[in-house]
Amino acid sequence: MIALQTYQLHIQLTRSVAITVGRLGRFHFPAGQYIYTGSAKRNLEARIQRHLSKHKKLRWHIDYLLTHRDVQVVQVQRSRKEECDWNQKTSGKIIVAGFGASDCRAGCGSHLKYVG
Repeated sequence: MIALQTYQLHIQLTRSVAITVGRLGRFHFPAGQYIYTGSAKRNLEARIQRHLSKHKKLRWHIDYLLTHRDVQVVQVQRSRKEECDWNQKTSGKIIVAGFGASDCRAGCGSHLKYVG
């Protein structure tokens, strides 16, 4: 049996905000829905629980968004799909180039998409 290793976080941002995302810089995020696609080589559920926590060391790009007071994860999907393939098949607009895609070799552009 293949373990689930890929996930999508469905995120609600209740108002437009400017957030500094680590070394990527400061960006304007419009209010609305976002989908973040990620994966874990091991311990997927621990990774998801970490994302759902508001109190954590800021390590990944997504941490900077998820710890903002106006952000809420409203749904988590898990899959056996390959991360970049699932991300590329997810419609939406790229707000921050390279977000969550530092190690992406598939040309995704970003693993965070604004869906309105």
